[in-house]
Amino acid sequence: MAGSMRLVRGTDVWELRVYLGRDSTGRVRQRSQRFQGTKRAAEREMARLVIAQEDQPAVVPEAPVQWGPNTTINDALEAWRANGWDDLSPKTSRRYESAWDVHIRRSIGRRRIASIGPYDVERYFRSLKAAGLSEGSVRMIRSVLHRACRLARRWSGNVLPNPIADTELPRWDMADRAEPVRAPSVDEVLALIATARSRDERLGVFLRVLAATGMRRGEAAALRWSDLDSEAGTLRVDKAVVAARGGAELRSPKTRASMRTVAVDADTLAELADLRERQAGLATSCGLALAPDGFIFSYEPGGSEPPHPDTFSHGLARTRSKAGVASDVHLHSLRHFHATVVDSVISEAQKQARLGWSTVQMARHYTDSVPAEDRRAAEHVARLLAGAAVPSGAE
Repeated sequence: MAGSMRLVRGTDVWELRVYLGRDSTGRVRQRSQRFQGTKRAAEREMARLVIAQEDQPAVVPEAPVQWGPNTTINDALEAWRANGWDDLSPKTSRRYESAWDVHIRRSIGRRRIASIGPYDVERYFRSLKAAGLSEGSVRMIRSVLHRACRLARRWSGNVLPNPIADTELPRWDMADRAEPVRAPSVDEVLALIATARSRDERLGVFLRVLAATGMRRGEAAALRWSDLDSEAGTLRVDKAVVAARGGAELRSPKTRASMRTVAVDADTLAELADLRERQAGLATSCGLALAPDGFIFSYEPGGSEPPHPDTFSHGLARTRSKAGVASDVHLHSLRHFHATVVDSVISEAQKQARLGWSTVQMARHYTDSVPAEDRRAAEHVARLLAGAAVPSGAE
């Protein structure tokens, strides 16, 4: 811990300074104190202050944010990160941080908000397109910039403008756009589940649940045994596991529509029952008991910790080649599969309620009950996954 001292001219008063560190802007912060006495006594006091600071570091005071003509986009992003960034999901915050570091910080981020206009911003977007970025990536970068500048305008008392508000994105030709997620065929889904089951029963049941219910991977990873009602044949979805720094994090869904109860077919329930028996056996062999509210797909004996969702993504990637399934099929593809195959047997409102989409007004009516329509969807998918012929007119 560094320190310095100097004699105030014409007195026996010494000014003692202890280095505290740097604040979020990189500015050096120090604690200053005056001491009257001899040089030796001042040196002893200086040493005492340094030791005290090392034993109990003081909080480095933050420099107040100054909003004005010299405020840059990077300044606005720094302020957002200090006040509001934590509200983002871990996955979103990582994407935003990466976009800032790679595409914003050393380019448009250095520009002063007050001196940049829509023309400059749109030229920046076109430069990103020319560099090969996809439409989705540039759209995400625009969202980051728009949010940061909107916050800066509000926090500055409308002194600063939001130069992003009136901008438009370049146009991407169809050939330049990313391919949409493809719904795999029934044969591909069956091959994935069968191959996964032969290698890792837990992964096989996980894929079965995704295909049979249309859940998101994070929703399935967050399922607990207490969410399963075997008698009613339902699963309750009210949490999701998201990838976070250093591991996985359990979170509530972003919207109320994602909280729902879905019907589950008898074959899927049987596979879950078999998995539960195996999980209980694993827990017993480790001297533990399977917790009633343990996580269904946990890799921890007893089910105390939720699985990391990336574990299943990596498992699917290894399974694809063994099953002879194309590499464009991912976990999210199983959600598209489910949405596609139930489209002909249930109404649009029930379909969106079953999948937890927030864009349907009627979705809330189906959250706490399982209507006949939803049961019909579960049984229809079960017949497909069993390899049985679908009745005429059901497709």
